[in-house]
Amino acid sequence: MTFQLLDQLWLPGDPAKPNEDFLAQDKGAALVMDGATPLGDSLMPGLSDAAWIAQFGARRLMAHLGQGDGARKALRGALTDAQKSFEALSRHPPEEMWQTPCASMMLAVPGDGSVEFLWFGDCAALLKQENAAVTVIGETFDKRAAEATRARAVAREKNLSPASGINRPEFIGALRAARNRINSGGNWLFSPDVQAASHVSRRVIKVAPGALLLLATDGFLALTSDYGVYNADSLIDAALSKGLAALGEELRAIEAGDTSGDKYPRFKKSDDATALLLKVV
Repeated sequence: MTFQLLDQLWLPGDPAKPNEDFLAQDKGAALVMDGATPLGDSLMPGLSDAAWIAQFGARRLMAHLGQGDGARKALRGALTDAQKSFEALSRHPPEEMWQTPCASMMLAVPGDGSVEFLWFGDCAALLKQENAAVTVIGETFDKRAAEATRARAVAREKNLSPASGINRPEFIGALRAARNRINSGGNWLFSPDVQAASHVSRRVIKVAPGALLLLATDGFLALTSDYGVYNADSLIDAALSKGLAALGEELRAIEAGDTSGDKYPRFKKSDDATALLLKVV
C-alpha cells in the first residue's frame, strides 16, 4: 500500500516572514510539521528557529524512512540528528524551555492494509473511507478551542485585540510560561531532545485502497476548528472538489475580515497553513 499525492498547500501566514511550517511526501510516507513561533531571539543560524526545526525534522524523518527504518525508529533517528545539530550550531544553550525550537508533527506511513500515524501537538490527519464518516487523528480541534479561549482571556486582561501579535510585550510573558511546560508531563513536541520519541502519540488504522487522507497543520484546519466553515467530512470533500489553493484563499479572506481577532480570537492574524491531500493506493 502506498500514497498518491493529489494536492498540496504551503501557505505562509505573512509573506514577508519565513514560513515555519513544512511538508514532505513520497509514496512511502507523508508528513506535515509546524514550527512553534519563536518567542525571542533565535539561537540557530538562519531567519527562524521554528522554520529550522520544521524543515530539518521533516527532511531527516524522510531520510531515515527512505533507508528502511520503521516509523518509530525513523523518529528516534531524526530526533537524535536534531539534538546533535542543535548542540553543535546553537549560539548558546537555552536558559529556558521557551528558547528551544520545537514543532508539532503528523506523520503517516502506509503498511500492509493499514496506515500508521505518529504525531506531536496540534497537527492532524483526516481519513475518509468509503461509506464511513471521516476519522480524525490528533487533538487539533480540542487544542485550538483551548488556544482561542486563552487568547480571548489574555486579550481581555491586557485590554487588547486578540490578534494584536504573538510577540507583543503584553502577551509574551504568558506565552513563554506556557512554552516552558513543553517536553514535560504529557506535553511533548518534536524538538532537539531524543527523549521525545518515547512520548509520541501513535495510532494504526486499517485502510482500504481508495481512501482519502488529508494531513494538515492547525493553521489550515482553522477552517474547521476556529471558523466553522467546514466540518471534518466536508473539509476533505472541499479539498478534493475545490482544491487546496482555493481553500487557502477562503482561509485568508476570513482572516482579512477579522484582522483584530475579535470574532475569532487568536494570537496572530494569520498562521502558516499547510496541507497534503493523498489517496491510498
